[in-house]
Amino acid sequence: MPVTARLFWCTLGAVSISFHIWLIFSGLVPNLVSRPLHMALALPWVLVFMAKSRQQRISGTVLCIVGVAATLWVALNQDALGDQYGYLSGGFQTFTAILLLLVTLEMARRAIGWPLPSVAALALAYGLFGQYIPGEFGYAGIPLQSFLGTLTIAEGGLWGTLTGVSVSIVAIFVIFGAILNAGEAGQGFMNVASAAAGRLRGGAAKVSVLSSALFGSISGSASANVASTGAITLPAMTRLGYPKRLAAAVEAVASSGGQIMPPLMGAGAFVMVELTGTPYEQIILAALLPALLYFAAVWIGIDMFSLRFPLRGVPKDEQPSLRQVAITSAFFLVPFAVLLWGMFGARVTPQYAATLAMLAGAVLLLIDGRLSFDLARTLARVEAVLMSAGRQVALIASIILCASIIIGVLGMTGLGVKITSLILSGSGGQLWPALLLTAFACLVLGMEVPTTAAYVISISVAGPALMELGLAPLQAHLFVFWFALLSTITPPVCGAVFIAAGMVEENWLKVATSAMALGLGLYFIPLGMIANPNLIALGTSPFLALLAAAKVLVALAALSFAVIAPRSILWRLAAFAVGLVVLFV
Repeated sequence: MPVTARLFWCTLGAVSISFHIWLIFSGLVPNLVSRPLHMALALPWVLVFMAKSRQQRISGTVLCIVGVAATLWVALNQDALGDQYGYLSGGFQTFTAILLLLVTLEMARRAIGWPLPSVAALALAYGLFGQYIPGEFGYAGIPLQSFLGTLTIAEGGLWGTLTGVSVSIVAIFVIFGAILNAGEAGQGFMNVASAAAGRLRGGAAKVSVLSSALFGSISGSASANVASTGAITLPAMTRLGYPKRLAAAVEAVASSGGQIMPPLMGAGAFVMVELTGTPYEQIILAALLPALLYFAAVWIGIDMFSLRFPLRGVPKDEQPSLRQVAITSAFFLVPFAVLLWGMFGARVTPQYAATLAMLAGAVLLLIDGRLSFDLARTLARVEAVLMSAGRQVALIASIILCASIIIGVLGMTGLGVKITSLILSGSGGQLWPALLLTAFACLVLGMEVPTTAAYVISISVAGPALMELGLAPLQAHLFVFWFALLSTITPPVCGAVFIAAGMVEENWLKVATSAMALGLGLYFIPLGMIANPNLIALGTSPFLALLAAAKVLVALAALSFAVIAPRSILWRLAAFAVGLVVLFV
């Protein structure tokens, strides 16, 4: 990349970072100012920076100029627009609203592909033409100016609560993650994992599990996790003689857990705060035990696979020294300690605490694992932070903005209520059939839609039905969120498996088969949350929560034995039956 281009993108990244941090300390900024500006800062990254050809770059630049102009128009006229209560006045406003929606759809398409913007386009079509649909799935219709205006100049669509979460919280934690990733935190994760598990049976695979859990807690992305930790763990496992299908499965399954591991949870925790009204601290406490059980199930699965294959530990001469572990672990322990102190000690907001942790992480960019300072290396790290943060904030913004269109249409047209009624009637008013229908919908929707977007859409249509059938709101949300993650390892579309299989050059279907066996916690733990409600009650009833976790862990161990262990079919059937009884009774 030419120097001038790098300077431009670094400057834009710095502006994006500064803007989102400024919002925390600036007091009340009108939503019709902060949220359109958030989109304006995201547009160049998705439409221009990520362009794959000269033609895409040219068209992206034109769309970017149009989109930025439209978002700035909304921000500059927020006072007058607020008085219109979501009703467009005149042809210019209608034209601008249409441009905003089209640019948002194209922004999402270029960021993550066709599926999510296709769903959003279908939702828009329903909002525009649903009055012509006969029967109960039709609706009375909304005037065009009200429909488009609610989506684009009010807080019922693009600038709704989901976008508010992206602006005020998710962006801050993404910047925090970019700072940690640019320094020695990743090496610290690997060293701690290697010291803790490297010498054990199946040690190289268990290093992958631990490092992916640690790295995933800040990345929140299965694919990023596979690419980052897998670059180290996959060669280590294959060099030690692990079957390629197993090595890739371990990395794919372990990396998928990053999206359910507090504190970030792939932005899901913050969206859950907004949708449930539950404090952030309560959500991460509720999500903690299920996440730990997931990684425990993978750990047990590796032990079961070690009965099939000679899974050696990491040689002693390849393990880091205690000094290396102590020094490099500080690169993530210090920022995490500051983050936790801010949230639970000083009792400040999560985004304020993340800003304090960000400062600690930024100071640590000055040194490396040998405690040496190098100006060129520091400048390269700063550049990496600016580029990575700007791009990642933009990617999440494109997903959230597109999902906000769908949520807005569901709310305006009442379609969400109708789908809820369909789920209730299809399940015969019974909870478990409704859960299975919801789980299947999550799997289908999550095949190509990012986890957070799949969760938002699924909970919007299925959540009310599940709660009407007796689930507590947080139970319903966590259940849907976990099942929205199924498609990372479940065929036919399993993104984490595809990446890991490609890195070791193995047939992806073989990898997926092993991944589903290793990742059985992903299928059973959400059901365990329903059968054992105390599992997510760590914040209110810690003793009962730990008892429930122990019960679910026994069930997962039995199920893992039944699926993986090389024993007679009778033993395995008996173990499977025991696992189901312990989990559900």
